[in-house]
Amino acid sequence: MMCDAGDQAGPAFSALLEDSAEDLYEHAPCGYLSTLLDGTIAKINATLLGWLGWEREDVVGRRRFADLLTVGGRIYHETHFAPLLRMQGQLGGVAFELKTATGTRLPVLVTSTVKVGTDGQPQLIRTTVFDARDRRAYEQELLRAREAAERERDRAQRLARTLQQTLLPPALAEVPGVRVAAYYHPASADEVGGDFYDLFALTGDAWGFFLGDVSGKGAGAAVVTSLARYTLRAAAAYDPAPATVLAHLNTVLHQEYRGADPRYCTVVQGVVRPDDEGAAVTVGSGGHPPALLLRADGTSAFLDIPGGQLVGAFPQARFATVDVRLAPGDTLLLYSDGLTEARVHGRTRYSGEQLQAYLTGRAPTTAPAVVAAVTELLAGFGDGVDDDTALLALSIPFPGGDPS
Repeated sequence: MMCDAGDQAGPAFSALLEDSAEDLYEHAPCGYLSTLLDGTIAKINATLLGWLGWEREDVVGRRRFADLLTVGGRIYHETHFAPLLRMQGQLGGVAFELKTATGTRLPVLVTSTVKVGTDGQPQLIRTTVFDARDRRAYEQELLRAREAAERERDRAQRLARTLQQTLLPPALAEVPGVRVAAYYHPASADEVGGDFYDLFALTGDAWGFFLGDVSGKGAGAAVVTSLARYTLRAAAAYDPAPATVLAHLNTVLHQEYRGADPRYCTVVQGVVRPDDEGAAVTVGSGGHPPALLLRADGTSAFLDIPGGQLVGAFPQARFATVDVRLAPGDTLLLYSDGLTEARVHGRTRYSGEQLQAYLTGRAPTTAPAVVAAVTELLAGFGDGVDDDTALLALSIPFPGGDPS
């Protein structure tokens, strides 16, 4: 009598399924264990035993799950994991470290579920353990990369600060009968800005000053800034007339950067000559925002210097000048466009008219007070300041002392 192939395959297939289910449990790619409600291990698969290096008889009925954890893990298990598991019935993806038989640590992710009986009462706890060594190594590599990036950023910021300091005067010259103040506000700690200023002695009873803004940022802008500062100082020492000084700078920049990488800047250049009644000031502009004059009587005005073109943009640029007299209580403020292009409330640009209104009510005032007020204003803009801002102010004190 011949047996039907299907009859033979049925029992064999069932046996194979039973063997496969047991084998899947024992040699699964993750660890399995079942514990009693008090944490005593009742069942554990071969995979987890292999990771830990324990024999089955050393663990089943002899140890609790918490005994497999490191000290910190046991504390967290008793104070957080176990109570939450009892309340919620399941808890997943919790990071622990298991202790192996040799004392090494095994990073794992643990998911536990409470099995309940037909009466709704909890019977045991089933736990799945995932090997997290690769993940931990990946996280540690990410951490090392982040730390390296932070160190590199700190180094770049230190370099940027150092380079920026070399582009600004360590101290302003003292001008008899004139109070002076300056401030530099970097928009970014990572890049060198192109704003610059200076105040220095000339021959006789005159002092030169300037404030400018080079196009671009970074090392390229720093090179142009350095060239502009020293050219302005050298040209002013030879002939302090602002229009002549700006023409010298224009020639240097246009000849040096007339190729594929043109560079230009805006500059306010001036000369101040103090006397017994205040100071005579001549100001020249090369495409720069106009200086703001705050009078002691509470009035104010921008110095209108029409015709001043960008410095370095044209071979024969035109530069204009204006003469102004500073009396006791008067203050002259020079600034770069990082101030008047700042965003208010993330949208509206701060205008020169708003700056004028903000400062006019403070007159009569002093150069340090004006710079302090604008510094506070910049701080209030926060992230709205997209560009670096340089400030330079000159004021004439009252004979009896400045107002408080």
